[in-house]
Amino acid sequence: MPTPALLEPVCLLARAAGAAIMDVYHKADFGVVSKDDDSPLTRADIAAHHIISAGLARLTPDWPLLSEEAADISWHTRCQWQRYWLVDPLDGTKEFIKRNGEFTVNIALIDNGVPVLGVVYAPVLDWLYAGVQGTGATKQTVAGRQHIRVAAVPTGQGTLRVVASRTHRGAALDAWLEQVGKQFAAVETVSMGSSLKICLVAEGSADIYPRLAPTSEWDTAAAQAILEAAGGALVDLHGNTLDYGRKAELLNPHFLAVGAGSAGVSGRSVFCGIAR
Repeated sequence: MPTPALLEPVCLLARAAGAAIMDVYHKADFGVVSKDDDSPLTRADIAAHHIISAGLARLTPDWPLLSEEAADISWHTRCQWQRYWLVDPLDGTKEFIKRNGEFTVNIALIDNGVPVLGVVYAPVLDWLYAGVQGTGATKQTVAGRQHIRVAAVPTGQGTLRVVASRTHRGAALDAWLEQVGKQFAAVETVSMGSSLKICLVAEGSADIYPRLAPTSEWDTAAAQAILEAAGGALVDLHGNTLDYGRKAELLNPHFLAVGAGSAGVSGRSVFCGIAR
């Protein structure tokens, strides 16, 4: 099945997973337990995982799946995958537990290390972002579906709009903001949870998202596909585009999600140099 033809079925899967998440969200007890890395796990994570994994198995039975909730697959096996699904059934579990609505369902298709299709669904907000390499990106809300595009990053005389993590903000980000503030007339920051931060850059509501704390590949792949389809880039601190399935370790390097202008080589070097 051609990649663009997969988009609508995957969007429906994301919505179905979101509905299961909301069933738990409306209950008093989330069934929270701690995983080995001390990150929280709820019944909503598990319910969404089962819906997505079963749905993708029906849709593309020959393609493997790597999910945050089924990640115990050896590197020996994973390194042989050319095309596979990369899923975070509930990105932003801490935001889910806080009941602030800033959590998402993330589904990405990886082809030769590149996220070529991505769907990010925020069930509380009922925002659905989708993108396919070479065909553009969209955002669907109760008002309808619209095409989205990154904004042009301002010059040094303008205001830089920075989106930051609501839960994982630290000293490294504060130092970056201090330094970047010297390059622009003003810097505005907005806090957001989950992969919605990258999506805000994709839709042009923010210019850059610096991530100077740990993330895993399933946290970023879907939103990266959307960002790139919208004209932006997700790069490490040396300006290299993030790729997937190329290493045994599933942790990402620190990165910047950037809009138009800063996606160019010269723009990247300025922001990356500050981050390093």
